[in-house]
Amino acid sequence: MSGPDKPKVIGEEWSDERVKSYLDLTPWDRSINADYFVLSRAYESMRAEDFERFISFFVEAGRDLNAEDEHGATILDRVALHRRSAEYARVLENAGAQKKAAAGN
Repeated sequence: MSGPDKPKVIGEEWSDERVKSYLDLTPWDRSINADYFVLSRAYESMRAEDFERFISFFVEAGRDLNAEDEHGATILDRVALHRRSAEYARVLENAGAQKKAAAGN
């Protein structure tokens, strides 16, 4: 079975099963928000088109797009800092993600 433990391969097609498997990730540190952790790992691992599919599954599962990291920043705050992540930010914004004003963005 392929999943989050499979190495990233550029240009590889991801099945829905593999994309959905990220929903099952759990942080090793219980102080980390589980929804933020999952969003972060998906962002780091997936191409934008796979990330878009993942976000649909994430929202459908009732998860929190505005979950915060230990500093009070959302995943959109983080993605917005990366100049080559505009497509990821668009996906998040279209799904209803928001930046935190306190995060300075």
